[in-house]
Amino acid sequence: MADPKGFLKEGREVAQRRPVDERVHDWNEVYPDGIGRALLPIIGKQAGRCMDCGIPFCHQGCPLGNIIPEWNDLVWRDDWEGAIERLHATNNFPEFTGRLCPAPCETACVLGINQDPVTIKNVEVSIIDKAWESGFVRPQPPEWLSGRTVAVIGSGPAGLAAAQQLTRAGHTVAVYERADKIGGLLRYGIPEFKMEKKHVERRIEQMKREGTVFRAGVDVGVELTGDKLRERYDAVVIATGSTVARDLDVTGRELSGIHQAMEFLPQANRVALGEAATSDGSDQIRADGKHVVIIGGGDTGADCLGTSTRQGAASITQLEIMPEPPQARPAGQPWPTYPMTFRVSSAHEEAGERVYAVSTKEFLGDEHGNVRALSLVDVVLEGGKLTEIEGSEREIPAELVLFAMGFTGPEKPGLVEQLGVDLDERGNVARDKSYMSSVPGVFVAGDAGRGQSLIVWAIAEGRAAAAGVDTFLTGSTTLPAPIPPTARPLVV
Repeated sequence: MADPKGFLKEGREVAQRRPVDERVHDWNEVYPDGIGRALLPIIGKQAGRCMDCGIPFCHQGCPLGNIIPEWNDLVWRDDWEGAIERLHATNNFPEFTGRLCPAPCETACVLGINQDPVTIKNVEVSIIDKAWESGFVRPQPPEWLSGRTVAVIGSGPAGLAAAQQLTRAGHTVAVYERADKIGGLLRYGIPEFKMEKKHVERRIEQMKREGTVFRAGVDVGVELTGDKLRERYDAVVIATGSTVARDLDVTGRELSGIHQAMEFLPQANRVALGEAATSDGSDQIRADGKHVVIIGGGDTGADCLGTSTRQGAASITQLEIMPEPPQARPAGQPWPTYPMTFRVSSAHEEAGERVYAVSTKEFLGDEHGNVRALSLVDVVLEGGKLTEIEGSEREIPAELVLFAMGFTGPEKPGLVEQLGVDLDERGNVARDKSYMSSVPGVFVAGDAGRGQSLIVWAIAEGRAAAAGVDTFLTGSTTLPAPIPPTARPLVV
């Protein structure tokens, strides 16, 4: 245990973000000099609040099985090299999870039963940022090569985790990405103000030094067919994500100015990085001077909000069909489950109005075929069903509408169809307990098999799938498999 009385002496404290009127004018992370440095003055005492419980439920909350009490203790003792060794033992990319994960470990923290939980996520990101600064993060090339080859399709967190594990196990691994640069949604889906892409770049450089080969700009299933892929490699890992966006089929959907979030965000991210918004020279989708409506109240919606703010939107309204969640953990979602509570992201601090319990009825256009307004109606949740409230219909201005309503599964045309893999009842790629699909040698990791989920689950699946691939190729494995494909978050 770090400080046996730490949780009695110290309250929960988090890093202070940069002032709103400063940060909305740039694309840098919202913390001064990055969150890791911003946390250093307070993180030792915060790590000392960890009680090192007899049964640390934070382990249950984290699908990676992070050894949280141990690295909290090491941070409290100022042993940063020991802390990153413990952290890397279970998590390939803590700089990603420390910035982007909603921290189910914290809602499972035993201290959280009757106090504010330990700032586990902040300790995590402090460890990895300090490790990079101190030179503790080094390439780990394999001692020998197996002579076996693996193709990983998709370079998001699941694909990268699988690739790094398999490379370190001695296999020759090539990661394919259809975008022009490696990183998947980590690069073009996550805005710079949430995670600067230097964090992605230095991990890719580490993986290159370990021996992983990256092939960006290759649309597997088009330029390289599934048959050719299987001929060329001993095993294939599908880590393409859940990329089919949920749509809204209402009157006026065909109007100009209505887009999916993943049409809008990648363009903005490219421009923020000094790149051209589009590869074909078409106009960028922008929010400048427009009344923006974001449909969807989750993290992607918040990313659209922060991006629209920085582009100079005239107004921003974020709509959510479900009722406003409570401020505190509801009785029906007891500890250690992950509760649906009211959360405020950095983007919500900056601008915009959040409207709950509303449903979109119609998009209204002008004489030029552009969207000009949105008709919505209040709804009430009764008996598990949403019912419209009579007489509550109204219009709000909308010159740019962004759908951030989630995703329904992986793309079927192309690679999935060519490989001939079976799908489950939800339209995801089915897999067995070793993450192998119905086609021998073809494995599935991340959202392509699980459905839309969190980054921490994607990394856990990538690590577990790598163990399955290694066993398939060599007959046994020493790689960890933190979760089976059937694992799900604890819910009531």
